[in-house]
Amino acid sequence: MVSPLLILCFSLPLLLFFFFQSRRTFKKPPLPPSGPIGLPIIGNLHQLDSSALYLQLWQLSKKYGPLFSLQLGLRPAIVVSSPKLAKEVLKDHDLECCGRPKLLSHQKLSYKGLEIAFSTYGDIWREIKKICVVHVLSSRRVPMFSSIRQFEVKQMIKKISEHASSSKVTNLNEVVMSLTSTIICRIAFGRSYEDEGTERSRFHGMLNECQAMWGTFFFSDYIPFLGWIDKLRGLHARLERIFKESDKLYQEVIDEHMDPNRKIPEYEDIVDVLLRLKKQGSLSIDLTNDHIKAVLMNMLVAATDTTAATTVWAMTALLKNPRVMKKVQEEIRTLGGKKDFLDEDDIQKFPYFKAVIKETLRLYLPAPLLVQRETNEACIIDGYEIPAKTIIYVNAWAIHRDPKAWKDPEEFSPERFLDITIDLRGKDFELIPFGAGRRICPGMHMAIASLDLIVANLLNSFDWELPERMREEDIDTEMLPGITQHKKNPLYVLAKCRI
Repeated sequence: MVSPLLILCFSLPLLLFFFFQSRRTFKKPPLPPSGPIGLPIIGNLHQLDSSALYLQLWQLSKKYGPLFSLQLGLRPAIVVSSPKLAKEVLKDHDLECCGRPKLLSHQKLSYKGLEIAFSTYGDIWREIKKICVVHVLSSRRVPMFSSIRQFEVKQMIKKISEHASSSKVTNLNEVVMSLTSTIICRIAFGRSYEDEGTERSRFHGMLNECQAMWGTFFFSDYIPFLGWIDKLRGLHARLERIFKESDKLYQEVIDEHMDPNRKIPEYEDIVDVLLRLKKQGSLSIDLTNDHIKAVLMNMLVAATDTTAATTVWAMTALLKNPRVMKKVQEEIRTLGGKKDFLDEDDIQKFPYFKAVIKETLRLYLPAPLLVQRETNEACIIDGYEIPAKTIIYVNAWAIHRDPKAWKDPEEFSPERFLDITIDLRGKDFELIPFGAGRRICPGMHMAIASLDLIVANLLNSFDWELPERMREEDIDTEMLPGITQHKKNPLYVLAKCRI
């Protein structure tokens, strides 16, 4: 018989192996690496600059790695700065990471989250997204507005031609912002504000204030018991004022569309679509005027700003790189068949032009930091435990400049996209200007259609020069603060009509 002692001697190593293996298996994953050391209560808030947060987080990622944590007052946050980790957040753990932090300005201007961008993940968000994707911004409906886009771009070309004929310098920021706001207003409201002086000023003032409020730091968002400081700073009064102004504008538009004496329009604009769905009552939620106003806010502020900003950045990059400017104009004018105006079908035949647009969205994406996400529940990212209710910053600016993903990432080189199949529609995480996953921008098709048409016709119709005594290296790339990154200083150019 085998002695019990001998059995124990042989069994002990095996028991110890399983014991330590089980401890390893059930050991709680570590928290993500910490970023800079903060202070009690306020954490890292005093170290962050909201006016250029994407740049600051990019620099911090070089020191602390592609995943690190911050403490924003009483709220934990992580920063993601690589394509691999972006894929984990936006795809692999999309469901756990698709929440939104409830920030005061976002909640106020979105009617407590009754739209797509700032709403918490749930039934209301799913239904509003379905409305937008199926009925408002679908690949079927976007082409229905092509006549509006083409008419307004032609009007812009006419305006710049007048500048060119008198050798007048053009403020491209101003011209393009006017164009994109007109296109969106006609598509959404069925009318334009550009020919009405007071109304135009009111409308553009509202857009600017909304952007400013979204980029403003509120103590109450991160340290609630210090929220009284926001009132002392006048932020609550300012936010309430812009909300009332924008609400009044949206209500006027809804009232105009519900007027029984209104002239029957040629086409159904977005307000018409939303009011029809409300009347039919076939949705899983009771669509109210507040839902409609919140969707209009998304459309106006997001679509107007991003398309205008990207157009200016595209022209900025081309003026700073004359070789690329010459090459893309030669392609457009050769393959375009010497047409005076290029339509949306023509543009699909320009591969180098498409590469220029991709490279612009890589280097000068309109939203360098994707809108903050929040974990709905705890999850594991890169082997680290991310607790529930953690704010997630996906720094697309850093990802688009990752030297592991891009050769010579700081160079403007559209040629890189001629040899690779990387797309910008949320499938390739090296290039995510519109985000990815459940929270991908639903207005992507509309944005690309407008951007392509505007830039292609600017390049087709005119040769471009800088004002006298200005050189390529004098063109700055500084940005204004805000969710959408506009060029800080206007781009002044001299247009010469193509002969």
